[in-house]
Amino acid sequence: MRKFLLTVLAMLSAVAVYARPYKVTGTVYSDSGEPLAFANVAVESTSIGAVTDRNGRYELTLPGEGEYVIEASFLGYRSASRPVKGMVSSPVDFCLKEDLTNIGAVVVTGTRTPKLVTESPILTRLISPEDIRKADVTDISELLQAELPGIEFSYSMNQQVSLNMQGFGGTSVLFLVDGERLAGETLDNVDYSRLNLDNVERIEIVKGAASSLYGSNAVGGVVNIITKRATEPWQVGLDTRWGAHGEQRHGASVGFDAGRFNSMTDFQYYRIDSVHLGEGDYTKMYGHYNYNVREKLTFKVSDRMSLTARGGYFFRERDYQKTVKDRYRDFSGGLRMNYDIDDANTLEASYSFDQYDKSDYYTVTDKDIRDYSNIQHSVRLLYNTVFNGKHTLTVGGDALYDYIMTYQFADNGSHTMYSADAFAQFDWAITDQLTMVSGLRFDYYSQTDPRVSPKLSFMYKPDRHATLRMSYAEGFRAPTLKEMYMDFDMASIFMIYGNPDLKAENSRNFSMSYEYAQSRMNFTANGYYNRVFNRISTLWNTELNGMKYMNMPTIDVAGADVNLSVKYPCGFGAKFSYAFTHEFFSPGEVRTTDTRPMSATLRLEYGRTWRNYGFNLSLSGRWLSPLDTNVLTSESSYQDFEAVHYPGYMMWKLSLSQTVMRAIDVVMTVDNIFNYKPDYYYYNSPMTTGTTFSVGVSVAIEQLFRKY
Repeated sequence: MRKFLLTVLAMLSAVAVYARPYKVTGTVYSDSGEPLAFANVAVESTSIGAVTDRNGRYELTLPGEGEYVIEASFLGYRSASRPVKGMVSSPVDFCLKEDLTNIGAVVVTGTRTPKLVTESPILTRLISPEDIRKADVTDISELLQAELPGIEFSYSMNQQVSLNMQGFGGTSVLFLVDGERLAGETLDNVDYSRLNLDNVERIEIVKGAASSLYGSNAVGGVVNIITKRATEPWQVGLDTRWGAHGEQRHGASVGFDAGRFNSMTDFQYYRIDSVHLGEGDYTKMYGHYNYNVREKLTFKVSDRMSLTARGGYFFRERDYQKTVKDRYRDFSGGLRMNYDIDDANTLEASYSFDQYDKSDYYTVTDKDIRDYSNIQHSVRLLYNTVFNGKHTLTVGGDALYDYIMTYQFADNGSHTMYSADAFAQFDWAITDQLTMVSGLRFDYYSQTDPRVSPKLSFMYKPDRHATLRMSYAEGFRAPTLKEMYMDFDMASIFMIYGNPDLKAENSRNFSMSYEYAQSRMNFTANGYYNRVFNRISTLWNTELNGMKYMNMPTIDVAGADVNLSVKYPCGFGAKFSYAFTHEFFSPGEVRTTDTRPMSATLRLEYGRTWRNYGFNLSLSGRWLSPLDTNVLTSESSYQDFEAVHYPGYMMWKLSLSQTVMRAIDVVMTVDNIFNYKPDYYYYNSPMTTGTTFSVGVSVAIEQLFRKY
């Protein structure tokens, strides 16, 4: 018994020693050897953290001699981490490399494999979490217009939002959320109000044809919205924003990262009152409200396999009339498996579901009548293998079930389409300086002709700062069920008829770009030429005495983009972007375009961060050139036009954001600071009534309890 007691006491003593807290110290340096004051140092998957002093030194208290990963981070530098095991007696130092312009960020959209943005053979524009926060906007349309020239969101019939991206409309630009397609459309555009930014980690934009990887609709480009994962053991965020015209936005998020489970739940509510404008085609903008709830749950089955489940619900109601209100709903869900077979081979399998519905709500009778429903089921298999540690082969395939019921079909009927595809891409590092990416995709459709989409891209890096890219790619857009089978009475003015014999749109895209990147400056210049065959549009049909979907003659679009961003450790930063677009018209052809030839964006900012306080002051502007075009003058003919001139305009916004205790953010914004108002409100003029003010507050509750 005595020996047993002594053994137990010895074990308890050992446990006590093992569990005894101990301190870890070190210094955080920049790559130039200077100590970084007020850098964050944290222990992953715990609430333990510290901030470096003015000499870059930190001190952490670990609970015992276990295995930990310590990460150091500082604004404008790439984060670094080091594993710690057992009792550490020597200092744990970190050397952080400058990354003031996000050149160390990872993107996935251009090649479906993770790559540094400067190492991707496909030129990718990244909108970072910092850019999203500074923009102080609600949905994707506001953000893209603030960050990218050449993109304009205007209005079409019934005040539905319409996209134009350098000559391509909403049907030709593919929007994805975590790589998955969206169901539903509102006058040939997805419902952009679905895409609020409360849970967005980053946005990746690839301009030009991308159908070799993404299939239909990737004619003019791809916009991929990457959602957030929880980064703390537990985190709770609350935010609210108030603005002009009764605008209000309220949101909450709850997340945790605990062992094998990672969860992020988000909720957002938004509303704005109707806005009365002046003289024009639009004299009143309809008010609306919406709410959106989403869940993303990841379970780590093993060190090599993880499962991610997601689900969401969206609801929007628009004040179209006093007795009738438009309602829009979306139900979405999915399951994805990621399996690292070994260090060189990965497998991804996924299932996605999306249902987008529209209905008319009659306030007098309290009836809600659904008259549109688009349901999509899709499955995907994606396999990557790496040869010799630097060449990557990607193969995969998708299958899609697409069902639409709509009031625009005869007798509110429905139609179904099935599609399947197979694709392959080879990322070949020919030398340390030269990379080639080639891809090919075959798409089958049950209702229309199959398509083959090739791609060939080259990237050459003459030195560590400069990159040259050249690409040829084809894109296509299969005709939609609506375009093939529409039979719709347009307000008793004329009929719109579908065409089951439509051919797919097809584009051939040539592009060349130059990029120069270093830690404090990034410059890109990109030129492109697009030739689009069989573009789908409506034409007046004399025999039918109505409009009919038809394939149009060949259209040529050329243009160029220039982007420059700089950021300095003193806190000053600037970002300038310019886009030029030219659409070619044959001699004698009526010029009917919605594309403004030139546009630009500019943001100037200055900010500093101390231990418990930080601020950022930014001035951002957006300029759009005038547009001379022709519009229809008859409601019963598609041949009578008149020349119109849409004036150019410029809008500026001033924002001040302040961070207190690294947990509370206060953002105050003055929008349209020079009080611009259109003389006449038309479909692509800004629907502004002058200068407006807004204020927002967000709180990261877990940061209030973090030990610094």
